[in-house]
Amino acid sequence: MLPLTPSSFHRILSRVTPVNREELRGLLWSFLCFFTLLASYYVLRPVRDEMGVQTGAQNLPWLFSAVFVSMLVLVPLFGWIAGRLPVRRLIPTVYLFFSSNLFLFFLALISDLPRTTVAPVFFVWVSVFNLFVVSVFWSVMADLYSTESARRLFGFIAAGGSSGAVAGPLFTALMVPFLGVAPLLLVSIGLLLAAMTCFFAVFRTHPRHAREGAGTTILTVEVDERAPPSLWIGLTKILQSRYLLGICLYLACYSVLSTTLYSQQMVLVPQVVGSAEERTQLFAWVDFAVNGLTVLAQIFLTGRLLAGLGVTAMLVLVPAFNVVGFSIFGLAPILAVLVVFGVLRRAGEFAIAKPTRETLFTVVSKEEKYQAKNVIDTVVHRGGDMASSWFSNALQSAGLTIGETAFAAVTIAVIWLANGFYLGRHHGRIRDGHSRDDHHSSAQ
Repeated sequence: MLPLTPSSFHRILSRVTPVNREELRGLLWSFLCFFTLLASYYVLRPVRDEMGVQTGAQNLPWLFSAVFVSMLVLVPLFGWIAGRLPVRRLIPTVYLFFSSNLFLFFLALISDLPRTTVAPVFFVWVSVFNLFVVSVFWSVMADLYSTESARRLFGFIAAGGSSGAVAGPLFTALMVPFLGVAPLLLVSIGLLLAAMTCFFAVFRTHPRHAREGAGTTILTVEVDERAPPSLWIGLTKILQSRYLLGICLYLACYSVLSTTLYSQQMVLVPQVVGSAEERTQLFAWVDFAVNGLTVLAQIFLTGRLLAGLGVTAMLVLVPAFNVVGFSIFGLAPILAVLVVFGVLRRAGEFAIAKPTRETLFTVVSKEEKYQAKNVIDTVVHRGGDMASSWFSNALQSAGLTIGETAFAAVTIAVIWLANGFYLGRHHGRIRDGHSRDDHHSSAQ
């Protein structure tokens, strides 16, 4: 058998991705970096869900509120800091900071501190951690790769993240019975430090593109030289457009239903699954199934469905599935139904609804996309999580059973479906140039 030389490896890889030979090392390090980064997060995510169980379903609204407030405070602060640090200093600063945080959480989990004290802080921390480390990664990639090379190579790099999102929960599911919950944090630290090492290797392979003295654009949708993203400008743009308001409603319905199902999960799982290790393992298998199905659907289904069915059909597909799924869950409010429905629902969101939702912004102006999308992706999404958690808690406080709450969610799913149909039709009219004035008209 002939050895695999760099030139032969390049010939093999170029059949999958249009990579030039001089880009090969940097591409592979970037792939490995995103792999270890998302593997690090997805090792933690089942632990976060277990911390949610230990905090108690009745306290979930407070957790989501803390996540929302943290995002509002930390996103602009972090963006300000990142804009003033060179990339080579930003990466070790961010990743060593989060690694040290994780080690402190590990010490807290193995100490005599009550889990009810550590659990809520860890839940909020992991939610914030995911946003920042992924944002830093793509910001650095945007700095290192030219526009032309990014178009060719970012899909392959993203596949590294998808692979890590499958490998992370698989490791947790297989190893938590042997390691326990707390040592998983040390595994995540190791993966995070490995990602940092990969970053330095990427820098070494891109000497012409690394900008030593420049800051990096963090947590923005795209760079616009006219004005920085503004919460108030974004809100104004949204309120002036029925189309953007429709997108907000679409995302809000998704958030309400997601949080409702998550709240029911926090009630049912501890009733059926006894130990922390077993619950963490269950959450890990769920994440593994979701991410695995998402990758398969993105490869074999998403593009074909979007091209064959069109935007309108794709926008109503996942809401229609939610109408059916919540109806079945209402009739049979048991953990098995919740797990199967939850896996298929999340995979459908990531593989179908989210890519289709992104196409809705292709027909708006650059300023609207830049300003309004920032607000929609942060305030509307996380604010929707917070508001819906309080709504779900209110339903439970009013005495509604899990089944009755599921049937109440069917109503939201029907609104989501109707809104998806409206958005798809409106998108088509704007795209065809028949509704420019309507798009810019004020909401009634």
